[in-house]
Amino acid sequence: MEYDKLQTDQLFEWSAGERTRTMALIAPIKANGRSYEVPNVCATVICLDGCEPAYLEVAIERGLMPNLDHIIRNGTSRIAHSVIPSFTNPNNMSIATGCPPIVHGICGNYLFEPETGEEVMMNDVRFLRTSTIFSAYYTAGARVALVTAKDKLRALLGAGLSYNSGRAICFSSERADQSTEATNGIDDASAWLNRPVPDVYSAELSEFVFAAGVKLLTEWQPDIMYLSTTDYIQHKFAPEQKGALDFYKMVDGYLGQLDELGAAIILTADHGMKPKHNKLGDPAVIYIQDLLDDWLGNASARVILPITDPYVVHHGALGSFATAYLPKGVNTNEIVNRLAAIDGIMLVLNRDEAVKRFQLPADRIGDIVLISSENVTIGTSINRHDLAALDEPLRSHGGLTEQEVPFIANRRIDLPTAPQLRNFDAFYYAAISANA
Repeated sequence: MEYDKLQTDQLFEWSAGERTRTMALIAPIKANGRSYEVPNVCATVICLDGCEPAYLEVAIERGLMPNLDHIIRNGTSRIAHSVIPSFTNPNNMSIATGCPPIVHGICGNYLFEPETGEEVMMNDVRFLRTSTIFSAYYTAGARVALVTAKDKLRALLGAGLSYNSGRAICFSSERADQSTEATNGIDDASAWLNRPVPDVYSAELSEFVFAAGVKLLTEWQPDIMYLSTTDYIQHKFAPEQKGALDFYKMVDGYLGQLDELGAAIILTADHGMKPKHNKLGDPAVIYIQDLLDDWLGNASARVILPITDPYVVHHGALGSFATAYLPKGVNTNEIVNRLAAIDGIMLVLNRDEAVKRFQLPADRIGDIVLISSENVTIGTSINRHDLAALDEPLRSHGGLTEQEVPFIANRRIDLPTAPQLRNFDAFYYAAISANA
């Protein structure tokens, strides 16, 4: 695929932290084969990590999200589809690039590199195969603000930005006190916001993102802004539980502020969230590595769980999507059929089928891809998962049952619905909304 190159001919004047645009950005902005409008107000996308639509429905029903209720009544609300696997990194980078993993290359939080024989996190910019929407707007002269909860996404989101112009800010809640003007566009974001760095396993990590977004919109006035939260609460609490209700009440307060400040908002999610436990509250897990070891010989196959990241306390690296590398000479179709016959396995595809159906990069998945059913997860070996820290029944994501996500605009615009509407259409419609 060939991508449109940016054409830029813009001029800006800057003084005392305020800006005066002396020449309009050339429209449209080109990024990965799509054209984006120049926003008249800040085009803001909020990625509510793990936001199963039921969370919003229950909170609105309980009267805890009056601002969102107002936005839905006066704006546009749809259901969209996430990319598969329905994990954080692939979907955040799809939102950031406006395209699926087969284009941008980020197909999990974690992958196996056959050429090195190593399993590594996909947090490094070297894994990104195309430019972001943010870099396209930045190159065109726009002011870009990116705030993410966990630092694992920061480098990927900020790829292509330069911080010596005063037009880019990109930092995480997790390491806000370590931000510098040279590497993040802002010195000590924690002091700037007058908030301590929250614990990574807390609702406050996401609240920091929202508070930063409000202050950036008020004081810095970006043209385009991305706010990405963490799903700690969603892994921990079902929609009707107090922890979730308190969280969404908090979110609603900040939504109201952003809306009142005039931002054109698209609220969506990277994935949903489902209960993954049995009637006793124990994790429901199918340990695929153990099965393949029994069938093919110990360690002959290698099962990779792309949900794996540095923050596994709340999910034990258990999700509903896995990929497996099989030893040479094995009949792949036979293994596919044996795995597909297991109760709790929804879908098993060979590599070519998975690439075609889910638009995944062929060189970054194994010989087969597995997806479990709504209330079941996939593990490697039973002795490789530490579940001691799970103090509530397991909730997780990754599969087809967590693909539906909210897609809400605070203005009336023409929107399709799923499956045509994807979460990675967020900035396309945010820019349209910013001119509505």
